[in-house]
Amino acid sequence: MDARTEEIAANLEAVRERISNACRAAGREPDTVTLVAITKTYPAEDVARLAALGVHDVGENRDQEAAPKAAAVPGVRWHFVGQLQRNKARSVAGYADVVHSVDSLRLVEALSEAAARSGREGPLGALVQVSLDDDDRRGGAVTGAVERVAEAITASPSLRLLGVMAVAPLDWAPDEAFGRLAAMSARIRQRFSGPHGEPDWISAGMSDDLESAILHGSTHVRVGSALLGKRTPLR
Repeated sequence: MDARTEEIAANLEAVRERISNACRAAGREPDTVTLVAITKTYPAEDVARLAALGVHDVGENRDQEAAPKAAAVPGVRWHFVGQLQRNKARSVAGYADVVHSVDSLRLVEALSEAAARSGREGPLGALVQVSLDDDDRRGGAVTGAVERVAEAITASPSLRLLGVMAVAPLDWAPDEAFGRLAAMSARIRQRFSGPHGEPDWISAGMSDDLESAILHGSTHVRVGSALLGKRTPLR
């Protein structure tokens, strides 16, 4: 095992321990939380290292990084977690298993069309990104739009509604943010559960606040720096 793999393995053990402890505190089983490794600015070699260590869910927030990594490292589930421009929908639909950041009807339309044309075996998973503070400058569907976006996803045969996602606003306490997201998740589950399953994913929590997110029901934590270290821009 090379030095970089040893470093990532040690970080992974620590993150998994944090998840386990947070689940215990919340009265949950650790296997109810999926770790999504965020690998932006890190090379495909690090994705391969994570996969070899048993991490099979990988997230990226820029298509120009994600597409070549997905081609280089098959066999993992790719999660697109960043703000997505509609002109990138075709590319993302070609490799992503899930898009966490669906926040508008126009993006639903673009992803629906792209997924239908991609030749994928099943529908593209989609989560509604929620703007917890109704500030749409950072992305996310504002109050009143979340259900409309969810309804549009449900109406598309090439998409599957999985749940909701949010990033805690910087000036909010994590418990306040994730408590609000949990309430929105309950509304979405109640309204849109059906024959294709329950949209019960809650994508919330990152390196600094995953414990609070898990306490409030997060099913998918998006962890980057705690696994891979501080990021520097790719050259």
